[in-house]
Parts: sequence; structure tokens; C-alpha cells
Amino acid sequence: MNHLPQAWGRPRDDVYGAYDASHFQMSGPTQHSSRPIVTGTSVVAVKFKDGVVIAADNLASYGSLARFTDVKRLRTFNSKSVLGFGGDVSDMQYLDRLLNSLSVRENYSTSIDDSGKSDLDAHNLHRYLSKVMYKRRSDFNPLWNHILVAGLGEKDAPFLASVDLLGTTFSSPTLATGFGAHLAQPILRRQVPDEAASKELSQEKAVELIRECMKVLFYRDARSMDKYSIAVISKSGVDLKEDEKLENQSWAFAEGIRGYGTQVN
Repeated sequence: MNHLPQAWGRPRDDVYGAYDASHFQMSGPTQHSSRPIVTGTSVVAVKFKDGVVIAADNLASYGSLARFTDVKRLRTFNSKSVLGFGGDVSDMQYLDRLLNSLSVRENYSTSIDDSGKSDLDAHNLHRYLSKVMYKRRSDFNPLWNHILVAGLGEKDAPFLASVDLLGTTFSSPTLATGFGAHLAQPILRRQVPDEAASKELSQEKAVELIRECMKVLFYRDARSMDKYSIAVISKSGVDLKEDEKLENQSWAFAEGIRGYGTQVN
């Protein structure tokens, strides 16, 4: 055996001939990720008369294991937009770097060009992401994310839309990803059934509604937690809080249920 570190465990070439690595199939086809590994769950958002409220919990799950409990899944883009990411965390980090580079280029062009060119708004950002997601899907190498884009669009009007790994886009006064589409959307649509209702909704009511949705998701979605991020986007800017916690939420009541934990009586 060759005892040099670079060849540990392999027969000596000068005695047995060159090592045959054909079984490694090094010349095979290029393979891409076929499923997400570390994932974030629901993102929920609702428009109100002056802006948008969006929230997502801070948990990233490794399968069914609540592995990472401090993953921020809301990202700000300039002073007009917030993105909420559901799905694969590594793809979220890739998109975050991509958008950071876009923001740098936009800021440089804006500072050099003195023609009064405005920053990219939420509508521009959503269209850009839809092209990126559709291109990756067409390459059979999708980004395993479902993204909500919340912010201000043309003439500072509230804007809320989604794009998924297929490049499919959708806009509505209330949106949710993951299990939130099943558990939170009925709550949101009961209060905000259409665009007209969103124009009558106050910021305080919108925040209260989103907090209620996060409470329901904490109890009903096994891949969520009680620590979450919430952002309010309005004409005054982005108010992002990343360490919010549901008040008075615990599983203490479960101790009184027969069969729970180590009860023997």
C-alpha cells in the first residue's frame, strides 16, 4: 500500500497499475438539487391602505428537525421593498447575494446619473425575480423558493405579489406561502376579501391580523415556531423587527392532557 497521505487506502500504482476510477462515473451528466434540504415554512402578508405588512418565523428545519432557530427570512431591498422567503435556505442566501449586487449596481448608476432616476420599486423587483426564477426553471435547475414581494409600487401604491420556483406570478391583497396558504389565508380573506377592503384597513388592524396568523401557524404548523420577524412597509420607509415573540404562548396546557409526556396516572 502507498502510505503517502494523498493515496491512503489505494494500492500502489507501481505494483498494481494505475487506479481505475471508472466506477465513479466522473463523465456522467451534470446533476442539480432535486429537493430542498434546509427549509423555512410560511410567509404571510396583507396590504393595508398605506402599505403592506409581512411576517415569517425564524425557524429553518432540516427535514422534520427544528435545526436552526435564528434564520431571518425577511430581506429588505432599498427603502421600498421587503422580500419574504419560503423554501430552501441556501437558495434564499443565493438570491440575497444576487439582489445585494443588483442594489449596489443600482445605487452606483443612480449616484452617477443625475437625471433624477428613481430606485427600483417593489413592482420592478418582482418582475426581475420572476425572470430569474423562470430562467432557472427553464435550465432544469430551479431555485426551491416561494417568494413574497411586499412594498410600494408605482406612485407609492401598496404592492404585494408572489413568485415560485416555476416562475409563476400572482398578486392579491393577501398572500401566504407553505402551510400558511391553508391555515392563514382563510383568516386573512375573512378580513380582507378584496382590494376595496384592503384600502379601508388600518395599519394597526393589519399588524394585529398578521400576529393572529403567526399564532395560528405556531400551534398548527409543525415546522414553525413562536419567534418571528415582521415588517411594515409604508411611505415613511421599512420598519423591520426580527426578534418578535408571541406573547403568552406556551404548551403548558398539554401537561393536563392524559397521555402527554411522562404522566403515569
